[in-house]
Amino acid sequence: MLKHLVLSGSALLLGAMAQADDIATQTSLPTPWVASDGAVIDFTVLRKGKRFGSHVLTFERDDTGKLEVTTDVDLQVKIGPITAFKYRLDSVEHWVDGQLVALSGKSNNDGRKGEVVAETEGGDLVVDGTKFDGALPLGTIPSSHWNRLQVYQSQMLSTETGEVLDIDVELIGDNKVQVGDQMIDATHYRLTSDLTVDLWYDRQSRWVKLAFQVRGQDIEYVLNQLY
Repeated sequence: MLKHLVLSGSALLLGAMAQADDIATQTSLPTPWVASDGAVIDFTVLRKGKRFGSHVLTFERDDTGKLEVTTDVDLQVKIGPITAFKYRLDSVEHWVDGQLVALSGKSNNDGRKGEVVAETEGGDLVVDGTKFDGALPLGTIPSSHWNRLQVYQSQMLSTETGEVLDIDVELIGDNKVQVGDQMIDATHYRLTSDLTVDLWYDRQSRWVKLAFQVRGQDIEYVLNQLY
């Protein structure tokens, strides 16, 4: 039901420029958001306007500047005491000098399980996943959505299964997004792959909203507070 949920540094910027699609002709590349140690992105996930679960990312940076990003997604639908649907994703990313150097992820999509492990070997990112085994170029961005430069890529790496997903991105335009009791300026993109999702990033390139529709149901990510 829910699939592929859903930095800084010149090396990543160059990777994004090399792989940019038509959206790059519409606007210049933004400055990426730089995650500080201890930052948390905390979304409440709504299904048809009601609470569906949570999607939380935590960021830890060590003294050398290495960044660890942990994603914890927990979604479920209950009918009385019965769990009618359950989705779980746990992933950990490691970034050095603005490049993804390692990734591990495990998912359970209502009983359909997937996993991925990726590590740098030589000049490649070598992936061992449920749906893909092989080498990808350094500069590849995973499907965790927090990195705005993802929308300037032609592909992304699934944190669920290791699948390499071809993507098309459309710039929708500027919108207002509500975060808590305030309205903030944000840029709206539409990312189309095996699932079409709408993404919003604010003026600091922070991920502030996500929405999509599946099986006729509206799913919306509401950011609990700015980070």
